[in-house]
Amino acid sequence: MTKAAVAKVQEKERVLKELMETAIGLSQNGMMSKKDLDLITQLCEAPPAYPPEKVVALRTNKAKMSQSVFAAVLNVSVSTVQKWESESSNKHPTGAAAKLLQLVEKKGIEAIMAPG
Repeated sequence: MTKAAVAKVQEKERVLKELMETAIGLSQNGMMSKKDLDLITQLCEAPPAYPPEKVVALRTNKAKMSQSVFAAVLNVSVSTVQKWESESSNKHPTGAAAKLLQLVEKKGIEAIMAPG
């Protein structure tokens, strides 16, 4: 990882830590609800790792979708989903995609699908 990339990661971690400290302070002083604090906490948490077998399980058991439909819902290519599900590719969901998978895991596919 380059120095610039390390600095960017460190800055992001600092900002998230400060956001959490502020939210906790607001909650302790009655200025933020527990529900809002829980939401901020979820947003600040890093998503878990999604190895191939976990991606397959989420897609087939939780979402009950084909690779192409799952890819469309996540706004990624079918090729990307195939790489996530392949042991040999060494590709794993990161960033927004990992957060979306975390939502699917916790709340079901309905949590990320637009109504109607």
